[in-house]
Amino acid sequence: MKDRVSMRISGPEVNIFCDLDPSLREFVTIVKGKKVLYVQLDRALYGCVKSSMLWYELYSETLMDMGFKLNPYDLCVANCVIDGKQCTICWYVDDNKISHMKLEVVKDIIGKIEAKFSKMTNKFGEEHEFLGMKITYKDGKVEISMKKHIQKAIDMFMDDINREATSPAKAYLFDVREAAKDLNEERADNFHSVTASLLYVSRRCRLDIQTAIGYLCTRVGCPDEDDWVKLKRVLQYLKGSIDLTRIIGGDNIRRMQAWVDVSYGIHDDCKSHTGGCISFGWGVISTMCKKQGLNVKSSTEGEVVGVSDFLPNMIWVRMFLEQQGFELEKNTLYQDNQSAMKILLNGKKSAGKRSKHIDNRFYFIKDRLLSEGIDVVYCPTAKMLADFFTNSLQGSLFRKFRDVVLGYKHIDSLLEDDEEESVKERVGSCTDDSPESDSDESKPSYINRKSMENQSWADVVRKMND
Repeated sequence: MKDRVSMRISGPEVNIFCDLDPSLREFVTIVKGKKVLYVQLDRALYGCVKSSMLWYELYSETLMDMGFKLNPYDLCVANCVIDGKQCTICWYVDDNKISHMKLEVVKDIIGKIEAKFSKMTNKFGEEHEFLGMKITYKDGKVEISMKKHIQKAIDMFMDDINREATSPAKAYLFDVREAAKDLNEERADNFHSVTASLLYVSRRCRLDIQTAIGYLCTRVGCPDEDDWVKLKRVLQYLKGSIDLTRIIGGDNIRRMQAWVDVSYGIHDDCKSHTGGCISFGWGVISTMCKKQGLNVKSSTEGEVVGVSDFLPNMIWVRMFLEQQGFELEKNTLYQDNQSAMKILLNGKKSAGKRSKHIDNRFYFIKDRLLSEGIDVVYCPTAKMLADFFTNSLQGSLFRKFRDVVLGYKHIDSLLEDDEEESVKERVGSCTDDSPESDSDESKPSYINRKSMENQSWADVVRKMND
C-alpha cells in the first residue's frame, strides 16, 4: 500500500491478536476500561475505505486492459463493442452483471476475469439475484422484486402486523402534533432500523412507499407515537401488497418524459416537498421525493425550486444514455403550474412584483432547458404523475398512479383518467377502507372521516384555520 493506514482494534479482538503475536502485548493500552491496540496495515484489509479504492482501481484497470471503456457518468459501468454488438458490465464491489446478445461472448468475458482473479459463481438466463433484488427479464422488460426484504422489515418491527391497509399513508402523513409523546430509546432505535431498511426497498423496488418513507426519514432523529403509527401503516400496506413488483421498460429509449410537481408548504416548518420521475413508457426511473431545503413565499416559487432540484436528474440521464450509445431525440418536462412555466421559459421577463424575490440562481433553468433541448409542456394536475411523490394519495387515484409508477400500466394510460373525479379524490377525504383505524390521539383534530366525504378543499382549509 502506498498510503499509511492505521487501524484501531478494541475489545476481545485484542487478545486474539496478542495470542497470535505475543510481541504485540507491549503496545496494548487501556482506554475507558477496554483494551486498545493500534496497528499499521501493510496490505489492504477488507472493509477499509482504502481497500475499496484499491479494489476498484485494480478491477477497472483489468476491464480497460480487455478493451472496455468506462462510462464517465457512472464509473461502475463499462462498455465494449464485441462482434458488432455492445457488451456492458456493471458491478458493485465484486458482484457483476454482464450482458451481450451472444452467450458465448459473456462466457468468454467471464473466463478472462476468472483468469485474472479466481473462479466466480455464475448464473445465466432471465432470472438473477443482485444486491438483494430478484431481477427477471421478460418480453423486453425488467421486473424487480424484493419480497424477502419486505418480510424481514415486517418481522423486525416490534409490533405485530396483523392487518392490512390499502395505501401506505393516510392524508395527514405530513402533520406533526406537538402533544404527541416521543418514543422511548428502544422503540426509537427500532423505528430507525425499520425505516432505514424500507428506504432501500423504496428506492430499488417499491416506489409506491417512497413518499411515506421519505417523510419518515425526516423523523428518525426524534420520532414520536404518531410516527410509530405511520410506520406501522406502511408495513400494513406492504403486508397486503407484498407480491407487487416493479416493472421497467421502454417504447423508445431515445424519447424521455419527466414530471415534476411540488406540494407547497406541506411540512410542519412550512417547507415544500418536491416530487419527480422519468419514464420511457413502462414504469419510472430516477425518482425524487424530498423536502425542499428552503422556505418559499408562493406555490409558483416552490415549483421553480422543484424544477431546479430535479433538472440535474434529467441532465444526468441524458448524459449517461449518450455514453451508452443512445442520443435523445425528444426530451419533455411536464409541469402543472402555468405561472411557473412562464418563469422557467422566460426567466426574469415573466417575473412580476410578486416573484422578484426568487433567487437568480434558479434562472439557470431557462438556459439549461434551451441547451438541453427540453420542451416544457403543461400537464393537468389530475394527470401529474409526480404528484404521487408529493402527496399521500388515496383510493382509485392512488391505485391508478401506482400502477403506472410500478409499470403495470403504460404511461399513456394517464390520458384515460377522469379529471373531475381525480381532482375530487386528490383533495378528497381521509376515508379509508382499511380494517384498522388510528386512535383519536394519533389523528389531527380537524380530521373527521364522515364530515369530509363531500367537502371541498376550501372547506377543509377553513376548518384547519378555525
